[in-house]
Amino acid sequence: EGNEEEEESEDEESEEEDTEEEEEEDEEKLLDDPNVRECVAVGNFDAQQEGDLTFVKGEILLIHDKKEDGWWVAENSKGERGLVPRTYLVPKEEEESQEESEEHIEVVDETADGTEIKKRTDSHWSAVRAIVEVGAPLTVFGSKKCHKNASEEVIDNDTVEVLTTTGAVPAGFRPSLLFQLLEEGEEFRASYYLQPKLTPSQLAFKDLVWNSERNTIHPRPTRVSLIVTLCSCKMIPLPGSGVRVLSRHVRLCLFDGSRVLSNIHTVRATWLPKNPQTWTFSPRVMGILPSLLDGDCFVRSSSLSSDIGILFELGITYKCNSTGERGELSCGWAFLKLFTSSGIPIPSKMHELVLSGGTPYERGVEVDPSISRRAGSGVFQQLLSLRKQPVLLVKVKSPSVHSKNILNFLPETLVGGMCYIHLLVFYRQILGDALLKDRMSMQSTDLICNPVLATFPQLLDQPDLMDALRSAWAEKERTLKRIEKRDQEFLKSAFVLVYHDSVFPLLCSTSLPSYRWAEEEVELSRWKVIQDFLKRSQEKDGALEYLLSSENTHRAFDISELAYDFLGEVRENNPGE
Repeated sequence: EGNEEEEESEDEESEEEDTEEEEEEDEEKLLDDPNVRECVAVGNFDAQQEGDLTFVKGEILLIHDKKEDGWWVAENSKGERGLVPRTYLVPKEEEESQEESEEHIEVVDETADGTEIKKRTDSHWSAVRAIVEVGAPLTVFGSKKCHKNASEEVIDNDTVEVLTTTGAVPAGFRPSLLFQLLEEGEEFRASYYLQPKLTPSQLAFKDLVWNSERNTIHPRPTRVSLIVTLCSCKMIPLPGSGVRVLSRHVRLCLFDGSRVLSNIHTVRATWLPKNPQTWTFSPRVMGILPSLLDGDCFVRSSSLSSDIGILFELGITYKCNSTGERGELSCGWAFLKLFTSSGIPIPSKMHELVLSGGTPYERGVEVDPSISRRAGSGVFQQLLSLRKQPVLLVKVKSPSVHSKNILNFLPETLVGGMCYIHLLVFYRQILGDALLKDRMSMQSTDLICNPVLATFPQLLDQPDLMDALRSAWAEKERTLKRIEKRDQEFLKSAFVLVYHDSVFPLLCSTSLPSYRWAEEEVELSRWKVIQDFLKRSQEKDGALEYLLSSENTHRAFDISELAYDFLGEVRENNPGE
């Protein structure tokens, strides 16, 4: 009986899905029906070029010509004619019937592994208007997902649809897919990919092998080993005045068209208030450039996929002025395939990538329909329109022999910043010593007492602490003699001491606020604590006084601060890599 009930419920669900799909198709067919001429605007639209028709939400438009490019010739009640984007319209009959019907909204989920992305299955704009007009919370449309640090909220497509309708964001913006993947778990973070990977038998490490001749780990060449430099983003549409932008950034990862094949790396962009549509990277600063702003990235992968490439997602972290809600939006994406159809690597050069709107699983969506290239326009007009398209400029090049030799000590699959490669290599070498050279027996699975191994991966999720370690190590390197710099064992021991005197005490300090993405006050507060500690540690020749001082408080001791459990940290063998 229970099986019969399950089958009946599955049948009912499938029937509901089929009904919803049919309703969507009916709405699309009704809108494109040549006999349907009266439409209602579901959002405000300001003319961007000569020939466009400005209208406001709720206005009734008479359609004279339904062009295939999505720009229709419409006439308003004043007799004015012009081009309008199809995506802003719904049939008048459909709008009226929706106002009479009850609200029915379904939210589903889809991610890179084949599960579903949140998507509206109706066009109930009367409900949208009601909520916007009375200022009710936007979360009425769908789930509000709390993150581990409780500082962000995943904004689903329903909320974005509201923002689009009210003119707060361009029509091609979507919830950030890569941000959602980062927040769902650890498997897309660099800290996860930094860990060793087991062979299918789980009896040995696949990408961590000991070289007894050189007394270190064996370098691992990979199929993909590139340096990618983010140069600039141009003509990126701006959100409306009701949205405050807290961060502009680019997230990148390896992608094969359907699955994310690596960790997701984030680089924050800088911009000038007088030209916010242009994003730049790697600004000139005094001292060490923060790793979060460094546009020079390394990309490594051993994947044999013929479709492998780099997925770039431009994003903003924003805050609604009216509700105070925070969210993450994608401002467009681009995919750079790394091999030609014949298997030849793409050449080292500057690539200008035109951005697409929507998500990487949608096709033909423009970032902003108001700057679409118009079909049937003249060559000059098309060139002008092309110059207005949002683009991302990236430079791809093969690493030098020296850089490649260093990169080969890293995991076979990893994306990160060039500025901290040397720190990652130290970690991998210390990891090799602990797991391959110094372990009593290869069958031993005991916890390993090593604070560096136990806590270093946390730094990859807190870039300001990574910068603190970079700064402390740079200071140490200035004092080393040439012969000491050539001694690998000496360098490793020196690195461990620097680690203990710099970032390790901070990880357990109660003075350091928890890391929160794109929170300016928190970022400034954290950096002040970090700078004060580094200065004090340098003056006192170490962190011992800080640790013993009664003025400073630390979190309750946890064995995980010292114990490295490699069985709990190793990655499973993934056939996609």
